[in-house]
Amino acid sequence: MSSARRDVTIGDVASRAGVSRAQTARALGGYGAVSEAVLSRVLVAAEELGYRANSLARSVSTGRSQSVGVVVGDIENPFFALSVRGISDTLRAAGYDVVLMNTGESHELEVDAVRALDGKRVDGFLVAPALASEFAHLQALVDAGRPLVLFDRDVPGLAAPSVVVDVEAAARELTDALVAAGHRRIGFVSTLTSSAARWNEDPQVAHTPVGRRLLGITGALRVHGLEMRAEDVRVGARGAEDIRRHVRELVTGDAPVTALLASDAVIAVAGLEELRCLGLSVPGDVSVAVFDDPPWAGLISPPLTVVSQPVLETGVAAARLLLEAMAGRASAEPPSLFAHFIHRNSIGPAREVE
Repeated sequence: MSSARRDVTIGDVASRAGVSRAQTARALGGYGAVSEAVLSRVLVAAEELGYRANSLARSVSTGRSQSVGVVVGDIENPFFALSVRGISDTLRAAGYDVVLMNTGESHELEVDAVRALDGKRVDGFLVAPALASEFAHLQALVDAGRPLVLFDRDVPGLAAPSVVVDVEAAARELTDALVAAGHRRIGFVSTLTSSAARWNEDPQVAHTPVGRRLLGITGALRVHGLEMRAEDVRVGARGAEDIRRHVRELVTGDAPVTALLASDAVIAVAGLEELRCLGLSVPGDVSVAVFDDPPWAGLISPPLTVVSQPVLETGVAAARLLLEAMAGRASAEPPSLFAHFIHRNSIGPAREVE
């Protein structure tokens, strides 16, 4: 005789509560009208029997899965890790589960992820799009009336709200500090994927977080009568060895940079490792700053100068916008979020470059 314990069904709960199956389904599914007395009896019976809702059956009967699809570019990036924390905490408090998909900043994988989530009938989507120029899969969601909010990136021409951080002012402050310290040659390393041979030939770059940082940097340099050399902006740095190669090329050779800007903490770690291997000191030989503020940035020697972003707040704001959209309410204006410049000891006077 089998000792396996069968799952508790809605029928079992209905029998224990002494009400109909239809009333029990409405009470447990949170749809339709039931009296307070019936609701109380059903919940008590469900607790006593250890009933667990069948989410698939619930989605069939209510049309809602109580889940949200979240698509990010790189979950190893501290920005996405912390923003997803804000997203999941906010959605969980509202009764939603989160289904997370990581694309590795691949547009093709992003399209597959959105389609898979749509097939699971998630109630809404939070997406950090890899490309601003390719968004047919996102347009399809909008056309179908599926709630969609973008975060960290925006897509011109797509009728969906986006939550982005204004980083340009802080980038200008950072650049002003470098120029004041005598730096005229500044290198920038990023994982950004650009279809153009040079970043400044790609109009889509301006709609990425990296593009907004570069706009602040180059704008500040022009105020000082300076230009950033195109060859000093390195994009497409994938993996530690690739990052270290870019850094090595920037800080050595006939026209090395005297300051190095990392577009995120992952870039900063690999860059600092390469500088140490080359025997270069920070900030004596090369000044370093990062567009991120990981917990270790203020603890290493010297403490890193950073442009800090309200990362957790970005995730919370995006999740709140999506909750409004899923409730059928008119979208509120996305909140204004600003990065800020924190000057620490990794910026020093520029060394003389012959």
